Amino acid sequence: MKHFTILCFAILSFNIVKAQIPIGRTVLEYQIERDGETLTMNGGGTKSWALAELYSAGLYLKNKSKDPIKISFENETMSIRIKFTSKIITRERMIDAMEEGFKKATNNDITPLKDRISLISKFYAKEIVKGDTLELTYIKDKGTICYFNERELGVIPGQDFKFALYKVWLGEEPVSKSLKKGMLGI
Repeated sequence: MKHFTILCFAILSFNIVKAQIPIGRTVLEYQIERDGETLTMNGGGTKSWALAELYSAGLYLKNKSKDPIKISFENETMSIRIKFTSKIITRERMIDAMEEGFKKATNNDITPLKDRISLISKFYAKEIVKGDTLELTYIKDKGTICYFNERELGVIPGQDFKFALYKVWLGEEPVSKSLKKGMLGI
């Protein structure tokens, strides 16, 4: 019986370790389930500032891809999951960085998206602390569902919004070139 218990513990431990991938100072799930679909991590990386790691992020797709424009434009279920690893990041800094990212992603023409971009501030009204997880999941033909610590906050409609949102990390001027490469698995 003792050997059986040890064997079960070893198998369970292997499956738990196998299900997560270390990214920076944290671990992210290898696969997630959204809207009845299994999404697998395409790649991941970290965003740093002044030698401090701010967060780790993973890009989850149905099928792996290294093409950032295809990923951003595709009308398929996919997700970006961010886990905050520093006390430096605050809600205000995160919102400001996303708004700046939207400006870069749209060549400073956020007018068609302005009302939907403002929903991000509304949805993420709670203060961010180290260890929190933010997720932006696009569901085919539905919109971008915003999650905070696995709790659904709301939906932002439109594939055009998703295109700009994903370009924040995968566009020509991403928030971090090394994070973009990591998310693309390059």
